[in-house]
Amino acid sequence: MLDTVKYLIGSVGASGYGSKSTAEQVTKSSSDLHSVTAIITGATAGIGAETARALAKGGARLVLPARNLKAAEEAKARIVSECPESEIVVMPLDLSSLGSVRNFVSEFESLDLPLNLLINNAGMFAHEHAISEDGIEMTFATNYLGHFLLTKLLLNRMIETAKNTGVQGRIVNVSSGIHGWFSGDMIRYLGLITRNKSHYDSTRAYALSKLANVLHTKELARRLKQMEANVTANCVHPGIVRTGLTREREGLVTDLAFFFASKLVKTIPQAAATTCYVATHPRLLNVSGKYFADCNEASTSKLGYNSAEAARLWSASEIMVSKDPKLVFDPLNALV
Repeated sequence: MLDTVKYLIGSVGASGYGSKSTAEQVTKSSSDLHSVTAIITGATAGIGAETARALAKGGARLVLPARNLKAAEEAKARIVSECPESEIVVMPLDLSSLGSVRNFVSEFESLDLPLNLLINNAGMFAHEHAISEDGIEMTFATNYLGHFLLTKLLLNRMIETAKNTGVQGRIVNVSSGIHGWFSGDMIRYLGLITRNKSHYDSTRAYALSKLANVLHTKELARRLKQMEANVTANCVHPGIVRTGLTREREGLVTDLAFFFASKLVKTIPQAAATTCYVATHPRLLNVSGKYFADCNEASTSKLGYNSAEAARLWSASEIMVSKDPKLVFDPLNALV
């Protein structure tokens, strides 16, 4: 109850920020970003677009990968109209396609740019069951597996950039508090919904993908530390975002319900604040493997803390991006 009250009034935490802080407020308190090159997925609208705008305003060079290039160019134009000196590169990327991820990385490397910051923000909520071209349930393929491969392929460039510049690289995975809604065997459930749509539940599939983002962060941070790489990896819950959703309603009781519900959700600038805080704030130097909400460190679900499950997911992911994904769901495979 106390946490809810603090959230509603925007009480600040140890970081000096809280649920009402905005992306611009946290980036203003950060270091100069003119030497930073950032890749931000899902930056054509919503939280990703506001994250991109705030970072560009701070001086960062942006690479905006997108499936919809027209929407990406429009997002770029909006930023440039506000920040005329911004350097923004738009590139094609469909995260649900492992081939597209590989093509994007190849094209990015041909630009010979440094890479200081990778924000894995893009996400989807698939109401209908669908399978990616690589044979994986679509929500998991887009929200997690594409980002897993993207991060894997860009990691050497990030490590190299950090070594050459002395500036610590940062990887930010955007998850959701809904990750705690998933319980059970992750790989087994993924196999079920990949093979048979009758087992598909859109909310549980989304929660699975967001739990995977949390566990990816945990294992990635462990591996980066083991490698002694000057790169960190952290995870964020942006909060519930205020949208233009409406419905027919009448009567005092319904109006009151809508009023109180509206207080639990954030504006887009508020929702982008935690991502920007974790991506840029000096306080986060050498902080890795953590989960943040409302610009402060927070707790994940019990499963989100499970190191063994994080390692198991990583092993399964390596198979899915390098071999036949169906091998992960083979009854004879120890990962099932």
